[in-house]
Amino acid sequence: MNGFVKVAAAAPVTEVANCTENIRRIESLMRNADEQGVQIMVFPELCITGYTCMDLFAQQALLHEAEEALLQLVKKTAALNLLCAAGMPLAAENNLFNTAVVFQNGRIRGVVPKTFIPNYKEFQEMRWFSSANRLQSDTVRIGNEMHPFGTDLLFVAKPPFETGDAENPSGKKDHSTCEAVVGIEICEDLWAPVPPSSKSALQGANIILNLSASNEITGKNRYLKSLIAQQSARCISGYVYAAAGFGESGTDAVFTGKGFIAENGSIISESERFNTDDKLVINDIDIDCLQHDRLVNTSFTLPCRNGSAAKARRISFDLAPCRGAFGRQVDPYPFVPAEDGALKERCEEIFNIQTFGLIRRLKHTGAKSAVAGISGGLDSTLALMVTVRAFDMLNIPRKNILGVTMPGFGTTGRTYRNAVSLIEQSGVSFREIPIKDACRQHFKDIGHDGKTADITYENTQARERTQILMDLANMTDGIVIGTGDLSELALGWATYNGDHMSMYNVNVSIPKTLVRYLVRWTANNLSDRETQKTLLDIADTPVSPELIPPGKDGAISQQTEHLVGPYELHDFFLYHFIRFGAPPEKILFLAGRAFGEKYSDPEIKKWLRTFLRRFFSQQFKRSCLPDGPKVGSVSLSPRSDWRMPSDASARLWLNEIP
Repeated sequence: MNGFVKVAAAAPVTEVANCTENIRRIESLMRNADEQGVQIMVFPELCITGYTCMDLFAQQALLHEAEEALLQLVKKTAALNLLCAAGMPLAAENNLFNTAVVFQNGRIRGVVPKTFIPNYKEFQEMRWFSSANRLQSDTVRIGNEMHPFGTDLLFVAKPPFETGDAENPSGKKDHSTCEAVVGIEICEDLWAPVPPSSKSALQGANIILNLSASNEITGKNRYLKSLIAQQSARCISGYVYAAAGFGESGTDAVFTGKGFIAENGSIISESERFNTDDKLVINDIDIDCLQHDRLVNTSFTLPCRNGSAAKARRISFDLAPCRGAFGRQVDPYPFVPAEDGALKERCEEIFNIQTFGLIRRLKHTGAKSAVAGISGGLDSTLALMVTVRAFDMLNIPRKNILGVTMPGFGTTGRTYRNAVSLIEQSGVSFREIPIKDACRQHFKDIGHDGKTADITYENTQARERTQILMDLANMTDGIVIGTGDLSELALGWATYNGDHMSMYNVNVSIPKTLVRYLVRWTANNLSDRETQKTLLDIADTPVSPELIPPGKDGAISQQTEHLVGPYELHDFFLYHFIRFGAPPEKILFLAGRAFGEKYSDPEIKKWLRTFLRRFFSQQFKRSCLPDGPKVGSVSLSPRSDWRMPSDASARLWLNEIP
């Protein structure tokens, strides 16, 4: 469904050495997962026998019972379409191997043995099991049949994946062009210096299953989560981890059935640890996004190109139709961390990046001053705060910063008062230069009536302000600090050679939804009480260019979001369009789940059309952007992150919106 694959990590309650009871619980969890639309599923290490059998692993009766139990499980679940990996001991080539058996629809598809065998005090696996490195054959007998055997197995399902449920009633084929490629590793393999999953990822695996039996000790869970997240990031993959659960022997250790699902550096689901029930954690992995990041990361497959990674055996399987509801949480504000602590850290980091970028430019140019137009709006406020911090760090007097307010035809009392207060409270030099008379003279010179509030009327004011700032910078041996943000650049919501232009733009890669939080952060962390009051009022002011005269009540009459749409939607569109190359159909799918209670489907479609039309038509403004620091994963700099022809057609993308 739109490039997503539904996966699950399961940890059944275990009865040590009771294979019949263990497969009963495994079967029950499989059926539960199948009812919820799971397509790929992983169980813990040695879950058919139990991990803590110890010297019982050398008993022929247990090994025979495990094999018979596996065959029964495969037969009983033949009607289930999900691909499943379960752990069991398996004797082959005069060795005992700790293996993952992969099966689907009543067929064993392949068997993967564990490579790295631990020899800890409490888990001396070397006493019972051999490493996969000792394998000589590439097949193994289970029952009366031979099956692929080895660490070089990948399980591959080709798109398109059929859908047809409440989430997608049309039943049309998914547009994803990505294969679902599953690689396997077992517990200790993840902790090795070079895990088998690293090789599998280079060979094409985008979903890694880990069958584990990790016990609980103080602090281990935090480290394990970090390890899983890091490996999923390093492999640019999904990572599904299932560890042995309650019921394993408590002789020397405690097992709680940890389950984690990670995607490209983030833990997206985890199970509760300390309870005595069966565990099942389910989520959707976006293999389209993973494929996008692999395509743009040109070093990812370099070892394969150099021949240092051996070829894998690719075993086909059928990816079940996606029948379950989409369970993944979609963040409506991808640029803004949801947790207060993370948001505070993000704001501080971004503010420091902006500041250090400006410091570098000031030192390089030898500028003696900085000039900033202060409107009383969000963007210019943030730019001024950054400039003040840069000058403080350089031990340059704040008076060398010139804050200029330039009231025009649309300036309201609220923004004017906030602009003046902010300049005075910041301790920078103040200059007020009204632009009405200059604009009227310009209207007269070009033959404009000066009354029709058209695009010329608006842009005249923006260009007059820019001319003033540039000339003041020349007079003071300084540079003009740009204020336009990432969202405005994406939409082209700037006057070409007006507010579009500066000598260094500190806001160039910060989206509008984050600018407001940054202003609030400066208010609460870097300001005295009076300045804080001003900053918080600015943060609460509607976004407007204030180029149209205010209403009769003196309030802002020109609100940007009424004209081009909500910035929260546009920032969401921008993030998924640029960061992951998502097509419109998928963006609509995600936006509907992120904003479905706030905006109707027709509204989301309307503003996505607006975003795409403006994004394509306004590239010419981005092609000649001033310099500015990149602060996040999405940037539109024409010199590095986003290179696009100014005359590219938007037809393909617009046609995908129904």
